[in-house]
Amino acid sequence: MPSDLKTISIKERLSKVNVTQFGSPFSPDKPFNQFLESWPDILAAKNFRELVAAIRKAVSLRKPTILGMGAHVIKVGLNSILIDLMERGFISALALNGAGIIHDFEIAYCGQTSEDVSSQLESGSFGMTRETAQFLNQAIIRGAEKSLGLGEAVGEMIAGSDFPYKNLSLLASAFRLNLPVTVHVAIGTDVIHMHPQASGEAIGKTSLRDFFIFCSQVEKLEGGGVYLNVGSAVILPEVFLKAVSYVRNQGKLLENFTTAVFDFIRHYRPEQNVIRRIVGNKGKGYYFIGHHEIMIPLLAACLKS
Repeated sequence: MPSDLKTISIKERLSKVNVTQFGSPFSPDKPFNQFLESWPDILAAKNFRELVAAIRKAVSLRKPTILGMGAHVIKVGLNSILIDLMERGFISALALNGAGIIHDFEIAYCGQTSEDVSSQLESGSFGMTRETAQFLNQAIIRGAEKSLGLGEAVGEMIAGSDFPYKNLSLLASAFRLNLPVTVHVAIGTDVIHMHPQASGEAIGKTSLRDFFIFCSQVEKLEGGGVYLNVGSAVILPEVFLKAVSYVRNQGKLLENFTTAVFDFIRHYRPEQNVIRRIVGNKGKGYYFIGHHEIMIPLLAACLKS
């Protein structure tokens, strides 16, 4: 047994956790705005509170809160919650991948989306939906002729339609609210590219225009803006990285802003391109793990409370 062991008092030892950081039970008879304050001031709960505060501060400073999102966010039923945040000023711009316009259109057009890939793929009918390809490709071609971005072109089409569920469309709502919505397409990744109506020239022209619209929004992040990447593992983290590089290349200061990623698991590109490589010494990035259909309503409720 050791006889010369040197010990110290726990009262003198540096500890990372203190009871002052502990959470407290939340009573349902209390106002909801006390719910977030009842959480522990530790790790992800602390980070979540900091993000909520950063978004609220961005709104007060009239700085953008840009939501970059994968299409899965639409497929888990979050459109109405996101539209409410857009209407309340908590989201000032949207950036989608190409699949985003597909699911957003289908919801607006007939109130349903997300085909069964496995069963449809075996028969060769996956991605062969007639209306989706016709309406979206025609909107993109018209947008190119009018020198619109892809997001505005599709938003204008849905907003001007008689689709029964257009009130649930993110793109139509952004068009109605005059908020920028950009769509960043990789040719061949979206089902509408397989159809004869697809025009590579129009897709490329409108999506490239959207990239520079997106850059103009990213430029405004300096001084307290927030960029959220929700459910995009590859496309939008890469687009965001290039947009930041472009803005800095143009001699614009971009170092004091906040980023956050929400996804099921940690992915390489969101962590590197949105959290680590981007923010520098003055910014801050957060990564939250959890299901979108739980985390995004939670974030929305805390912002509104």
